[in-house]
Amino acid sequence: MQNGTQKTPLIKIGNIQLPDFPLLLAPMEDVSNPPFRVVCKDNGADLLYTEFISSEGLIKEGAKCRKKLELFEEERPVGIQIFGGDERKMALASGIVDVTKPDLLDINFGCPVKGIVAKGAGAGVLKDIDRMVRLTKACVNSTRLPVTVKTRLGWDDDTINIMEVAERLQDVGIQALAIHGRTRCQLYKGRADWRLIAEVKNNPRIHIPIFGNGDIDSPQKAVEYKNRYGVDGVMVGRAAIGNPWIFREIKHYAKTGETLPPPTVEERIAVCRKQLSKSIEWKGPLTGISEMRGHYTRYFKGLPDIRTFTAQLVTRNNSAEIGEILDEMRRHYAGFEMPRVAVELVNYHENCAL
Repeated sequence: MQNGTQKTPLIKIGNIQLPDFPLLLAPMEDVSNPPFRVVCKDNGADLLYTEFISSEGLIKEGAKCRKKLELFEEERPVGIQIFGGDERKMALASGIVDVTKPDLLDINFGCPVKGIVAKGAGAGVLKDIDRMVRLTKACVNSTRLPVTVKTRLGWDDDTINIMEVAERLQDVGIQALAIHGRTRCQLYKGRADWRLIAEVKNNPRIHIPIFGNGDIDSPQKAVEYKNRYGVDGVMVGRAAIGNPWIFREIKHYAKTGETLPPPTVEERIAVCRKQLSKSIEWKGPLTGISEMRGHYTRYFKGLPDIRTFTAQLVTRNNSAEIGEILDEMRRHYAGFEMPRVAVELVNYHENCAL
């Protein structure tokens, strides 16, 4: 206590200060790009991560990989996530990331996609903890940035090794750990097991922040898991797609115990416009407009006869025409009260949503 008031505890990762119980946007391939990250930040996300980036691609200066390094200043704090199975290449990639000056470097040891695992990267590293430690140490030694890791409970139910992973990675210098509560073999099936995440958090040897991930699809569940499992924060992935306001909803519920009403049609249109604008700013008109097409259905799910409008939105190649369609939607749905639509946790297996 100081001057009769209690200080709000902070979560620290290196020099990054996060609020008590921060909300993190999970790295999701083909989803967590800068335009989407910005609208999540606007709506309450405290820490953002890029799509995962191949260490080999960075070294070879692949255009797609280099593009993923780009950040908008309003995203910060933001971490760049890399993956790979070769120590030298991971070290070199870490140095490249260091030069681009994100707020932290994150290592992906959780992607379950077959093609990534077959290369001894992502969740494939869970089969060899000694190599995971070497890969992590190579990154820590090659950057001035704080290094964090995202991983899973283990390879399968018979080889759950998350406690050993947490202790050994902490020992070589990681500064936070995000744990998806499934094994690699589960992919995204079944329920995430947060009890094992809680065991890591309650381990007296662990002093770094532990973030939980898996199945967070509502404010109520986020707060329930915070209270039940004692994690330092939660990472939201699939539930944020087309629904970036889930972050503000969680914060409001945590503070008041009350559920916010669903965002209005006008709010949805405004956020959609901003993401489109940032997408065009980032990728240019042609690609920026094209990459937004997968988001319209999710933004406006639950509206009656919405297909009439989304069918037009996905065929237009001109931002002015898209703006006119959104204006028409705003007039058409004026005064319409949005229903509360259940969040659909779509399985992005091939896209490696973590």
